[in-house]
Amino acid sequence: MIKILFVCHGNICRSPMAEFLFRDLCTREGFGSQVYIESAATSTEEIGNPVYPPARRLLQQKGIDCSGKRARQITKKDYENFDYLITMDSQNNRNARRIWKTDDEHKIMRMLDITDRPRDIADPWYTGDFEKTYEDIMEGSRAWLGKLVKRGWK
Repeated sequence: MIKILFVCHGNICRSPMAEFLFRDLCTREGFGSQVYIESAATSTEEIGNPVYPPARRLLQQKGIDCSGKRARQITKKDYENFDYLITMDSQNNRNARRIWKTDDEHKIMRMLDITDRPRDIADPWYTGDFEKTYEDIMEGSRAWLGKLVKRGWK
């Protein structure tokens, strides 16, 4: 089983969207039992809070239920427990590296770094554009699924 942790600043918008969208994609493609997925924050600002309402509504419109998800902060133990630590932007990447101190196993990377257009996923908390965030996360999710299939799934 491959274990993936998606990481953003507060764990109420982008990383839970990535968690639930990627899980849904893996399930639809027949890989649901081969992957374990969570999401977490680099900050403590939103700990315990549910998915931000506009993100939750967008997921619901796509037929994805994220009820019960509560924001949590990454821990040092997460580095050991997950195979991939996928951040949403460069700042999340820097903050995660401060907490984890090292990345000797090269587990930490931005979600869109493996796409044809490496870039940050803009934070919809500030942009208000949850649909654009959804599109970017789906682009990254498809690329990650492709990477994992090449790694040996199927």
